[in-house]
Amino acid sequence: MYDQKKPPTSERSLPVPGRSGIEPLLDSNKAAAMLGVHPRTLQRMVLRGQIVGVQVGKLWRFRASAIDEWIERKEHKMVG
Repeated sequence: MYDQKKPPTSERSLPVPGRSGIEPLLDSNKAAAMLGVHPRTLQRMVLRGQIVGVQVGKLWRFRASAIDEWIERKEHKMVG
């Protein structure tokens, strides 16, 4: 049999209730990868109020939909 280990807590996706069901939360590494930035850069963006994230203890979590919304806002500013 295969020895399947669970990923570390910091790398697990956590479900949160959303408007249309459950949306998993992304850790800083996964969310930053969506934007092509370093996780610390993403965390600074949250502290500046540029993007929405939630801090759970010492860890930051992000909804993929919040990342998508931020991208949409940036695209609209570039076009308009």
